[in-house]
Amino acid sequence: MSFFRKISPTGAVKDFVEVWTANPYRWPVLAAAMGVTLMLMIAIIPKSEIVPPDKPEITYITTLPENRSDAEIIASNKKHQLKQDELRKQEAAQEEAQKQLYRTLGKATFVDTDAMEKQIARDKAADEAAAKKKREQEAAQWKAEHPDKPQ
Repeated sequence: MSFFRKISPTGAVKDFVEVWTANPYRWPVLAAAMGVTLMLMIAIIPKSEIVPPDKPEITYITTLPENRSDAEIIASNKKHQLKQDELRKQEAAQEEAQKQLYRTLGKATFVDTDAMEKQIARDKAADEAAAKKKREQEAAQWKAEHPDKPQ
């Protein structure tokens, strides 16, 4: 108990008041501290840090020769289009296999998959019709705003 006898709330309040009482030297000391800090920063930071960095050297990487003929470009495009068509066929086959698995699962769990597929087809048709209508409206709006330009 001797520890708590040495602690006095009045002493704590006096210390608090003393710290927060306005000191007449507060602002001059702050100005001196800021001035010394500024002088040190000016002396320490070299001039080279202020100069903007050099512009980067750009190296362009070309994957195709610049002097390709139109025939080479067309042949390359056809080759890549065949690849894309093959990939799309594979994706469609994978999607159909996945749908078949879901159909089998649905039938095993007594879910009416035929009705679900019809609903999905109706929703898809409605979405496509809405998208087509929106495109037509945007085209009509663009024509109205730009009558002198062909679309």
